[in-house]
Amino acid sequence: MSELRLMKGNEALAEAAIRAGADAYFGYPITPQSEVIEYLMTERPEERTGMVVLQAESEVAAINMVYGAASTGKRAMTSSSSPGVSLKLEGVSYLAGAELPAVIVNVMRGGPGLGTIQPSQADYFQAVKGGGHGDYKLYVLAPASVQEMSDFVSDAFDIAFKYRAPVLILSDGLIGQMMEKVVLKDQKDRMPDEEIIKRYGSWATTGKKGRERNIVTSLDLIPEKMEARVHRLMKKYEQMEREDLRYEMIQCEDAEYLFVAYGSSSRIAQKAVQLAREKGIKVGLLRPITLFPFPKQQLLVLAHQVKGILSVELSTGQMVEDVRLAVKGRVPVKHYGRTGGSIHTPEEVLEALEQKIISDGSN
Repeated sequence: MSELRLMKGNEALAEAAIRAGADAYFGYPITPQSEVIEYLMTERPEERTGMVVLQAESEVAAINMVYGAASTGKRAMTSSSSPGVSLKLEGVSYLAGAELPAVIVNVMRGGPGLGTIQPSQADYFQAVKGGGHGDYKLYVLAPASVQEMSDFVSDAFDIAFKYRAPVLILSDGLIGQMMEKVVLKDQKDRMPDEEIIKRYGSWATTGKKGRERNIVTSLDLIPEKMEARVHRLMKKYEQMEREDLRYEMIQCEDAEYLFVAYGSSSRIAQKAVQLAREKGIKVGLLRPITLFPFPKQQLLVLAHQVKGILSVELSTGQMVEDVRLAVKGRVPVKHYGRTGGSIHTPEEVLEALEQKIISDGSN
């Protein structure tokens, strides 16, 4: 049964994994996402659903355990925070190259290096530009609430299996640590082996069972075959852009200026929209929910309407590059952000709009 609870974002995500019928979670503790594995260990989902929960000896081990479980058609996931995800990237590239479905969660913290344990959004490049080696992309969901931390787990598994590709939930320490009311979905049953064979027998290593050998690999030493594999991946990403783009537009109908922000920054920017309108400044907000695919066409349409755009991020400026590419120079695009674990206020965001866009004469 679905139920209403007051939960941290990390805990809501962990509970959602159990209820989504996940088969396995492999992880390693790192602040600010340690509550994910702590919650799963406490809840003992192996007794509730048979879900395996294992603390690996390292982040590298965890992502390779996900690779092994995913190759059998199981619903496997892992989570970490920024430097931990950096360690997983080789395995993520292998998952993409082998066309295996899996869910990876990054609750971002400040960097570079060990940095700080406070929130950040400075892993945007890592998330949407591949991160690991080779030509690949991740489908990236960016939750802005505890409710979305919960809801996006099931969605991520659905997308991962639709495309046979790894999916990333890109959160941050603010969303992961905050407590809000959340409606938890009904419990799904884990898929029995017979159903896995029926659905995924053509690629999942579920045992030979009277069929030809099946080898899951990302290796192909013949250049033409490897090129064909990469082109097949590119077609999947094009399909994602056509069929599974997500975004939200807030008060954009009459907007003369626009904020673009995702995750926790979008919540701060939404309050800044309210403050701006109280001052008579017509501002709207476009929130990308998927960072890849990115709402390029929607931004280009709005660029014909507004006088300027401010990209609001907890970074020194990463998503702003994609915003500028999307609008094709039709309107000024500026960046405002904090970094190192510092968080901007709605008042600071509005002030940045007034100084960088409205009063600088560029419109």
